[in-house]
Amino acid sequence: MSINKQSRNADTRDLRKMDQETENVYLTTVVISRRADQIAEKQKEELRNRLEPFANDGDNLEEIQENREQIEISLMYERMPKPTLLATQEFIDNKTYWRVPSAPENVKA
Repeated sequence: MSINKQSRNADTRDLRKMDQETENVYLTTVVISRRADQIAEKQKEELRNRLEPFANDGDNLEEIQENREQIEISLMYERMPKPTLLATQEFIDNKTYWRVPSAPENVKA
C-alpha cells in the first residue's frame, strides 16, 4: 500500500468483516490502535529528521525567516493520510502482524 494512494477520508467499515481474524472487535481496535501509534511515531521521526537542517539555534524572532522548502515539507506531511486510516487499511489487507502474548503459567513451588 502506498501512502500516496491511500484516501485521506474516513470510510465506513463493516466491523463484522474486520473482526473475523481476531473474533473480537475490541482486540481488533487495539491492534489497529497500536499500529497507528507505530506509524505516527515513524512519521514524526521522519518529519523531525527532514526539518532538523532548518532548526535555528537563536531565539531571536527577527532571525526567523520563511523557508519555502520547510513549508513544503510541512504541508506534505499535513496532506498525508492519518496514521489510523493507514493502520486500518493495513489490517484489512492482512499486512499487520499481531499476536496475543501467552499468559505465564502459575508455577507452584
